[in-house]
Amino acid sequence: MQYVQTDRAPSAIGPYSQAVVAGGLVYTSGQIALTPEGVMLENDVVVQTHQVLKNLRAVLQEAGSDLSQVIKTTIFLANMDDFVTVNEIYAEAFGSHKPARSTVAVKTLPKNALVEIDAIAVVK
Repeated sequence: MQYVQTDRAPSAIGPYSQAVVAGGLVYTSGQIALTPEGVMLENDVVVQTHQVLKNLRAVLQEAGSDLSQVIKTTIFLANMDDFVTVNEIYAEAFGSHKPARSTVAVKTLPKNALVEIDAIAVVK
């Protein structure tokens, strides 16, 4: 088992790793709209979703993977009314690659984020 840490994504804000590689797969922790410096971005779902995906890309890259190798994601939304907007940005990021996915509405997310995404991917 290998723990993943990159300075191109925010550090974990609790007792967990950005990701763990095991058995040829990388399991990422949920990414929210923190910058690598730990600054939470504005309360705008478009801005936050782009940052979440940027963070996810950085963690996957550090683990030896990328979005094209993702097999499953989970999206957590503070407001299900944001589903269409987040879905459009997500679709743009993944292109023709369509991993399995779950999307759930939650009462609150860390740092009052609007969106959080985690992923499971194959390590190249």
